Formats: sequence, structure tokens, C-alpha cells
Amino acid sequence: MSFDLSGKTAIITGNSTGLGKSIGLAMGKLGASVPINFCHDESRAARALAEYEAAGIRTSAIQADVTSEAGVDHLVSETERLLGNVDIIVLNATCDQPHKTIEEYEWEFYQSMVDFFLKSPFLVTRRVLGNMKEQEWGRIINITSEVFHKAVSPFSAYVAAKGAQIGWSRSMSQELAPYGITVNMVAPGWIPVERHEKDPQKMKDDYLASIPMQRWGNPEDVAQACCYLASPAADFVTGQTIAVNGGNSAWI
Repeated sequence: MSFDLSGKTAIITGNSTGLGKSIGLAMGKLGASVPINFCHDESRAARALAEYEAAGIRTSAIQADVTSEAGVDHLVSETERLLGNVDIIVLNATCDQPHKTIEEYEWEFYQSMVDFFLKSPFLVTRRVLGNMKEQEWGRIINITSEVFHKAVSPFSAYVAAKGAQIGWSRSMSQELAPYGITVNMVAPGWIPVERHEKDPQKMKDDYLASIPMQRWGNPEDVAQACCYLASPAADFVTGQTIAVNGGNSAWI
């Protein structure tokens, strides 16, 4: 069973920071070419680029909004030009995820969740399918979440959009299986990354107390699950969810 990704090109959306950066680093260290996709923060992207290059990863920074069709086309076209045809995609890009009651939300925020977790996976997948179908091999990995299965509240916008992403992934796994393209999901628990720095300490303490393994997960835990699903070792695995949450999986 090989976890070697040499000769493959992997797009991880939103990988200048957080989980995405770790996933890209892990795949790059297995031999994949991995661009840095970012939308706004050029300095952060430059730091990630330097980190990838220091690890010996073939890479390039590509600015693109992956919730827009033009942005996705630019990301994929530039990746193809600079690094080669895309074999692996990890749909990871996200935005702020505040906990709010239903009365506090506006539809515009719900729409932003749909754009990140349904529209973006649709646009990116549709754009890269030609090469994947031609070579009869491809990997589509959606970073979903335990929140849908655990019905986390008050968090309805994020939970609803993640539910849509999960349903879409399951359907796509059936549609694309005859072409040798797998579609799987990695569902992290709460993994503290940069955007969680200001979260309330009590919320963190309560969540940590619920984890059977009695430790926080880290981005590398998520990255290794993604590497397995991207590798030849997972050739016969599709439509599945790997929960990376230390056993905190009392799903109904």
C-alpha cells in the first residue's frame, strides 16, 4: 500500500493557514505539487509559500476567490500552467463561523455559508473533472464537520451548509465511482487553529472535557487522514467519512 503522491498535483482551497496549510504540507512532503491558494492576505500567503518551499515542495502562490466561477477558473488554469493537471482536490476554504441564534442571522450570512460549502466544491470539482475522467483517476476530499451529525446549536447557518456539503459529497461519490474518482469526507472535531484564538475559554474547556482521548486534535491529525484518502491505499474507498475528533462521535 503506497502513500506516495509523487507526480500528483493537489489543490487545497484556502491553504495559506490553518488546516489547509497543514494538509498541503503533508501532501507536498509525500511528493505532490501543491499551490498556495489565498483570497486576501498576501503576507500570510507569502509566509506559507516560504514554508512550503523550505520543505522542498513544488508550489506557487495563486490568489483566487474559490466562491466565484472566475476565481476557480483562474486557480485551476494557473495550477495547470505552473504545476500540471490537477489530480487531487481538497475543499477546505471557509470563512468566519460565529455562533448565533436564528434571530441574529441575516440571510446574507446563510448565503455565504452555502457559497463556501456547496457552491465552491461544485465549481472546483466541475472545473477539474475533465482531466480526472480522462485519466480515470482522481481524488475529491471535502472537509466537512462533526457539527452536522451532532446537531450543534446555536450554529444553524454553518450546520445547514455542512449538511448540504455532506449530501452533495455522498451523491458525487456514486456518480463519479465508475470513472475511478473517489469522493470522501474528513470531519474534524474542534481543532484549535488561528481563527479560534479569541474563542471563550469556557467553551474550549467544555469541549476538551468531551473528548474521550483527553487531548486536543491538531491540524496534522486532519492532514494525515486526507493523505490516506488521497493515496493509492484508498483506491476502493469512496462515499465515506473519517471523523477526526478523538472518539467524540456519539452521532445519532
